[in-house]
Amino acid sequence: MHSSLLIAQADARPLYLQITEQIRQRVAAGDWPPGRELPSIRALAAELRVSVITVKRAYLDLEAEGVIVTRQGRGSFVADARNLAQALQRAELDAHLAAAGRIAATLGMGERELMGRLRQALHPEEPEA
Repeated sequence: MHSSLLIAQADARPLYLQITEQIRQRVAAGDWPPGRELPSIRALAAELRVSVITVKRAYLDLEAEGVIVTRQGRGSFVADARNLAQALQRAELDAHLAAAGRIAATLGMGERELMGRLRQALHPEEPEA
């Protein structure tokens, strides 16, 4: 089973985190639907040329988040949790909004200006006030 995951050695993030984020993104986008079987830990490690421990750490983290489930002797699968993809998309949006808030604070931008910029991003056709 080909996973279509890619590992970038130049990426500063740990390898397990790259795997975790890519699987989470595939589930959030609906590319990997509930019930989809994931590659075995050994198969994915061989495909990505990383250690089994790296993939195991990614799978354990995803299982703790409720993104995947592991069934003893059967393998790992995308969880059948209701609205999982939507919950993952909301979590990603929250992370982006938190990052925007941190950047705004670094720039000395107040809440009013940040909210104005968000409104402009949502409605670019409207003239700025």
